[in-house]
Amino acid sequence: MSLETNFICSTASAIHAAIITHKPEIEPLDQAIGDGDHYINILRGTEVAAGMTDELASLPPDEALNKIAMRLLSTIGGAAGPLFASFFMGMAKIVKHNGANTTLDIAAAFAGGVQELIKRGKGKIGEKTMLDVLIPVAHTFVLSAIENKSTENICADIKAAADKGLASTRDLIATKGRAAGLGERAIGHLDAGAKSCQVMINETCDLILKSSN
Repeated sequence: MSLETNFICSTASAIHAAIITHKPEIEPLDQAIGDGDHYINILRGTEVAAGMTDELASLPPDEALNKIAMRLLSTIGGAAGPLFASFFMGMAKIVKHNGANTTLDIAAAFAGGVQELIKRGKGKIGEKTMLDVLIPVAHTFVLSAIENKSTENICADIKAAADKGLASTRDLIATKGRAAGLGERAIGHLDAGAKSCQVMINETCDLILKSSN
């Protein structure tokens, strides 16, 4: 498995379509316990990234990821813009340093992106946020790559980690954002950011599997 700019562009388009498809699942989650603007911001961000194909096509992967980061920073409102931008900046930094020619390279880049997001948001697992999906997925991706599993098994492991991480947010008390003010009333609701990340990760895995067949 290697990371090429054309795959980054294809993934951006597929993720945007998936976010639209999953609107009925994502939007009510934030309306229930959040600020109500999460879906709009995610939709705007994925639309912008999906529309960058022409300007990204001639760039190496690290520069493409960095350019996406800069655009997201200027177009997504609220806290989501800086968070997602930091993820792509973190990925770009690792790809520039290590390359992206092996599955482990890509896993390391993903983990690096998550680490930058953690630094930016000063968050951790167990706070009813997107990190409850992203951190387990990063760990799973790296471990599966180290174990030299097949692409099919890696994607299955990643999707399982994303699904489990999302499900875990239902029983958590939020400590970030508006939901933090709800205390125990937030229990029983999935986190919208975690759901969006689960959708994006699952869609990316499906695209990887299609392209590898």
